[in-house]
Amino acid sequence: MDIVIDFDGTVVTHEFPKVGVEIGAVPVLKELIANGHNLILFTMRSDVVEPYSKSPEIVTESGNYLTDAINWFKEREIPLYGVQRNPTQDSWTSSPKAYGQIIIDDAALGCPLIYSSVNGNVQRPYVDWQAVRSHLQMLGCVPA
Repeated sequence: MDIVIDFDGTVVTHEFPKVGVEIGAVPVLKELIANGHNLILFTMRSDVVEPYSKSPEIVTESGNYLTDAINWFKEREIPLYGVQRNPTQDSWTSSPKAYGQIIIDDAALGCPLIYSSVNGNVQRPYVDWQAVRSHLQMLGCVPA
């Protein structure tokens, strides 16, 4: 299977523009690779120079943000089949949406999340990889 995965809030905590803390994704992602599945990184991160936005919520600092995410996978020896797209889709579509059979994203409806707080401040939720692994077991993607 081709599995599309987000980065911030999905494989690491939300700390953009920094790379967040790993949240339990590594062993599950390595298990998926070991079982013959392909991982496609599909993220809002990009390498940008002089970004601009009127929204105070948008980080407008130049940076190699996509490269940082790709390097995160390389440093953990987790190969990516594709980045921002499925390499096979070019022959049958020009759509920018990455094609895969499963999408794991903290913003996806129904994705199991962990909610936490630090010093009384509620943090953005992030993916619960133990629960995701259980779902993947039910689908036969990883062994029980």
